[in-house]
Amino acid sequence: MEGPVIEVRALTKRFREIVAVNEISFSVPPGNITALLGSNGAGKTTTLSLLLGLLIPTSGEIRVLGVDIRRDRYRALPRMNFTSPYVDLPHRLTAEENLRVYAHLYGIRDGPARIRRLASELEFEPMLRRPYGQLSAGQKTRVALAKSLLNEPELLLMDEPTASLDPDMADYVRSYLTAYQRRSGASILMASHNMAEVERMCTDVIILREGKIVTRGNPAALRAQHDRATLEEVFIDIARNAEGHSRRQASS
Repeated sequence: MEGPVIEVRALTKRFREIVAVNEISFSVPPGNITALLGSNGAGKTTTLSLLLGLLIPTSGEIRVLGVDIRRDRYRALPRMNFTSPYVDLPHRLTAEENLRVYAHLYGIRDGPARIRRLASELEFEPMLRRPYGQLSAGQKTRVALAKSLLNEPELLLMDEPTASLDPDMADYVRSYLTAYQRRSGASILMASHNMAEVERMCTDVIILREGKIVTRGNPAALRAQHDRATLEEVFIDIARNAEGHSRRQASS
């Protein structure tokens, strides 16, 4: 694509009196790995759900892969995918059966071969015949990741992609995803609480607080801007400043 892969303008989502996302605007260029950061409740998962069309925005515009998601999301969905360790697949189906269902939904040619290759690359091939509900948390994370890569998406949305993985497998998955992005030219937008992961993988960082974007830049620029040695220190500074502000408001 020549234009942005994601373009959001004045996006707002309210749940009655709660404003989960508050007039945020941002874009993601093609071939970029962008992080969406923020404390719990900052609006990260809500933003990802809005981009997928799972939630209807209260106001604002969303274009994904050149498509107006509010009007015609089914034109974009076959070219994108999503993974989260917090979204379960059916427990009674085996890992392979789950993946075959999604391969069929995405119209994957030679789905079984694609599933075997992903299972081998993500090192869960011995678990293919096991019921998904009997897998460990880390094994489920790898199966979910394989599901998200079945259609070789142009845009991959990820919520905590390495949660529940041991350090060795998490390191492998980060390298795998970076290699996939370089090979395919895909764009990735990922929510994460692992700042070392973000510094390693991402070229751009968006930090949310209370539903608003408070800062944006590449990791090195954000470290320099806040005069901190690591992105984790930057994140903590922003989070603690917000907590201090909330306490002052409550006491006034």
